[in-house]
Formats: sequence, C-alpha cells, structure tokens
Amino acid sequence: MAYRPSQKFRKTLLGSGAVLVLAALNAPAAVSFAEAKYHAYKIAQPGYKRAFGSWAPVDVPAPYSVNAIHAALLHTGKVLLIAGSGNSQKNFDAGTFQTVLWDPVKNTFKNIPTPEDFFCAGHTQLPDGRLLVAGGTARYEVLNGEVKKAGGGMRVKNESPDKAVTLKKGTVFRSPSGVEYVSKVDVTVPKAKREFEISYFKSGQMKPWRTKVTAAEARVFVEARKEGPEALTTEAAQYEIVGLKGEEADNVYGLAQKLTTEKQDFQGIRSAYEFDPKAEKYIPVAPMKDARWYPTLVTLADGKVLAVSGLNDVGDVVPGDNEIYDPATRTWSKGPFRYFPTYPSLFLVQGGKLLYSGSNAGYGPAEKGREPGLWDLRKNSFTKLGGLTDPDQLETSASLMLPPVQHQKVMVLGGGGVGESSKSTARTSIVDLSAENPVFTDGPALPQGTRYLSSVLLPDDTVFTTGGSEDYRGRSGSDILKAQFYDPRTNAFVEAAAPTVGRNYHSEALLLPDGRVATFGSDPLFDDKDNTRLGTFEQRIEVFTPPYLHRAGADRPVLGEGSAELDQNGRVTFKSKDAGRIAKARLMRPSAVTHTTDVEQRSVALGLTKSTDGMTVTVDVPQDRTLVPPGWYMLFVTDTNGVPSEAHWIRVE
Repeated sequence: MAYRPSQKFRKTLLGSGAVLVLAALNAPAAVSFAEAKYHAYKIAQPGYKRAFGSWAPVDVPAPYSVNAIHAALLHTGKVLLIAGSGNSQKNFDAGTFQTVLWDPVKNTFKNIPTPEDFFCAGHTQLPDGRLLVAGGTARYEVLNGEVKKAGGGMRVKNESPDKAVTLKKGTVFRSPSGVEYVSKVDVTVPKAKREFEISYFKSGQMKPWRTKVTAAEARVFVEARKEGPEALTTEAAQYEIVGLKGEEADNVYGLAQKLTTEKQDFQGIRSAYEFDPKAEKYIPVAPMKDARWYPTLVTLADGKVLAVSGLNDVGDVVPGDNEIYDPATRTWSKGPFRYFPTYPSLFLVQGGKLLYSGSNAGYGPAEKGREPGLWDLRKNSFTKLGGLTDPDQLETSASLMLPPVQHQKVMVLGGGGVGESSKSTARTSIVDLSAENPVFTDGPALPQGTRYLSSVLLPDDTVFTTGGSEDYRGRSGSDILKAQFYDPRTNAFVEAAAPTVGRNYHSEALLLPDGRVATFGSDPLFDDKDNTRLGTFEQRIEVFTPPYLHRAGADRPVLGEGSAELDQNGRVTFKSKDAGRIAKARLMRPSAVTHTTDVEQRSVALGLTKSTDGMTVTVDVPQDRTLVPPGWYMLFVTDTNGVPSEAHWIRVE
C-alpha cells in the first residue's frame, strides 16, 4: 500500500517547512538564482569594474523606442537611430517610418520626420558633417509558397529619341495572350539615343547621312492582376502598355521573360537624402540611377562617396553598376563596374585603393564576389588576397582597420555560412597591407563561433568586441553574452564585462565622444531555445563603460581651449593643464553602422608636441587624405595610464 502523509503533516508541509522542500525540488533554479545574485554583486565591485568595465541600461521613454536598424554618430555628439519601417511589414504597409535622435549627454530623444523607408539603406559621413543616406525599401519579400500572383521584372523600352516617358504605379502591361500585369512603382524611361552615321562609296564619295536610334530601357516590377497559372511564363514576349495611343504606343512597350510565383526578394529604392545635424532634418538630393537595398556607401579621399551593390528595383543583386556621389553638386555619376554581394565591407587604404575584406551581409550567390582583395578604382582592377581561414564563412562577419590606421592592418572577425546556414566560425584573420605580398594570417580565436559580432575601436588603441550569436539570427537561443578586448600590440583577447542584452541580426555598436560604447538593436528569429515563438525586436539601449574610465574616476586628461579647424600645416593647438601627462593623440572617425558593417570608423595616430611651459599641446594631422578622408573627427588624447580625454571635434578638409 502506498504511503500517504496525514492531513496534519500536509498542513505542516505547506507551512514553514515548505520552503525547504520546494528549494530541494527546484535546486537548479535556486542555485541559478544564487549564482545570479552573486554575479550581480561581483560585477558591481569597483575592483571588477576597473579590470573589466561595466554595463548600464539607458532609460528610453516609450514614444522613442525604436527598431534601430542603423546607427550613426553625428558631429553634434548626438546619435541618429534609423528604423524606417523597422523590418515590419505592418509599418511598411502603413507608411510608418521612424528615425530617433538621441543625445547621450542629456539622455534626451527626438523623433525625426522620415520621408522614405530607409530600412536597409546605406549611409556614410560627408565632409561637411552631414550624413548621406541612400537606398532603402520599395517592397518587402514574399517567401516561397506565399506568392499568390505571378510577378517579376519587366524591361520597359522607349524607342522615341524625342522625349522620356514616365509610367505611374499601376500601369497595366498586357501580354500577347491578353494576360494583364500591373506595375508596383513609378518608372521613368529616358529618351532613345540618336546617332548620326556617315559612310562612303567605294569611290570615296560620302553617302547621305543615316540616323541610328538605340532604344532606352528601364526596369519595373510587375504583378499579375489575377491569380492563376495562365499568368505564369518563362517565354520571352513583348507587352503592350494599356492606355498609350498612336506613335507613343509604337515606341514604348514592355519585354519580359520570367514571370513566376517563386520567392520574391526585397526591392530597393533610388532615393538619397542628406541628414543635416544642425537643422536635424532630412534634405532630399538627386536619386541614384540604380535602386539599392543593402548597399555599402564608402567615402573616398576626395570626399566623394562610392555606392556599391544592393538589391535593385526587381529584387536582383545590382550586377556591378556602382555610382559616385559628389557632395558639391549633390548628384550621382557612373562609378567603376565591379560585382559584390550586399553590404560588402570596403575600406579606403593608403594610396587610394579599396580593401574588400570579404565581409558582407547576405544576398548574392555563394560562389561569386566573396573573395577578399584590393580594388584599384582608377584601373578597375582587383587583386585577390589569400590565406584566409574559413573563407566560406564571411557572411555576417565583422571587419575593421586596426588602430592606428598608419599600420594598414585589417582584421576580420567571426562570421558564418551563406544564407540561413547554422555554420559559424571563431576565426579572426589579419592582413598587413604594408607587406610586399600581403596575405591573411590567423589571429587569436574568439571564445566561440560568432556571427553579427560588434567591433568598436577605442581611443587607447584596443578593439572592443561584443555580442553576436552562434547561429543564424540567434536561432536556438544562441545569443552570446560575452565581450572582450583585442590588443593589436599583444595580438590577444582579454575578457571584458558581459553585456546583459543579447545582440544578433540588425544590431549596432559605436564609440561615443565620452569614450563609452553604446549598443542598439537585435532582431532574433525566435524568442526561445526551442524555436517555437517568433522573435521580437530588441529596443533596449545598453552602454559599456570601459575599464579606463573606472580607473580614471574624475581624473581624466582635459583638452581646453582650441580650434575646431586645422591650420594650413594640418596642426591645431590646445591649452591643457594636463599637457605634462598626455602621451598620445588619436583622431577617431565617427561610426555609421548597420548589419555588422561599419566602414567609417578609423583611428589616426597624430604627431604630438608640448610647449616648454607644459600648458599647451599641439597635434599634427597627416596630410594624406587616403589615411584621413575629409570630414569631422573626434580628437582624443590619452595619458600615460591609457586614460582618454573626452573628445574634441575637429574638421579635416
């Protein structure tokens, strides 16, 4: 007979003794709670903070909570957080686009009117301190099995050399069999190109003039008006444009071959804007020739900007048609042709070439455009760089130019397989571009395979890395709550305090002018280890205070009065009562980061001289604009203990 406790015993059990019994029944939870309490106590101790740093949440009022897809530090010291539609089909359909401006000093927030969906745009710092934002989202993806109406790219031809033609969203294209398709956006087709040809008889006499007309072409995505197999086609055909009459109907028509119900990818926009940090608003500029979603924008030595890759207006990777933006005219021109997968990490290196580290954020075939190399823009030649371990795991890897930039070393950290692969690597690799035959060599390994790792240059010449996940978009609860410092001088990682907020896809980190690091965003696929609950976007902001600030307390070196402009020799002088203990100076370019891609940040070593009375310091900025592209920079000085000052903003022209 089974033993049953008496009623009196049961009452006792549910009284004072229950706590002990329940604790025994739930021992792992109790131990976990105790460990958590001890951990919280340990990381709050001054000694721990001096060794490992500390994390603190930022109080964000509800109206300013934002899906931070992009983050950029402006020369006003404020941080621009761009969501656009924020990876929300609902927001996209409603036309609800968001940008928030955060002041880290006052901890104030401001919503900025956002004229277009800048979700997955590109951005870069301009020489005058504005932020160029180009591209974004024209249409969200539709996955396999969810496409109800046949669709695809329609090539629109214009054979008239006399005028361009604009076809509004909703224009109907009719196939030879009478099936109708509707355009999803406006499209303008330039006028045809007219050329005059001269030819000669055998006698040498000139023949009469002949005119050759080459039709102009533009693309637009179309979708069948009705569901059904009759709209599916893989046969090339010419399409009538409904509503056009007479000569215009003869000159303007559509050509399409593949209209299917296969997966339809995101589609980009051509729009470009400059964000004015002083007026705190977006200002429209000339649009790009190609629509782009997931493009990289990189500032060149002359202050112009190269826009590379992205998905175009029909959801294909731009095949290599790159563009250059001129801030002086606010217009775009044709750039050198070269193919890259989306969000390629491209760094301006000494001499003016661009280093492609191989890091990228996704779209594009696994076998094309993935190998790292040096791109000579003038010759449009590309020299591949070998030696990289795990070359098939560069997607979602981090890349940066190690400090100082004069050493010309680029590091690749972590990454994973193409697409939704579960592969990830702990590999780090470094290429020294000053070597006669540069190749990648392995650096120290990360604690584990890591995708979406945030990597931030610090003013003490170390690199702070944090977050990421082991699997695609944090799948199976694989967020990594670890952080570490990489020191180029010792080529080793050192542990840092662990973050409390997981960060994976759509997360960012950047250096603030006070020497701290702010982290934003994260877009997990699921919210649980069993992958049963769809993920929710992480809107919390967490800030890391490095050990150097805990060591310093209030005793940080201070830069006093000084100019924000360099003299004709590239120098600027500051008063400083701490001149005697200042050991070095660095110019730090402010970040513009998204999708683990930050090609802006760089740390420049400066010449440093002190006055004989020990009351002033003069810094000397290199004249080579391939090392120091024009723009606004944070000037930090550090003392003999590696403690940095707060930044002083300087403009390099």
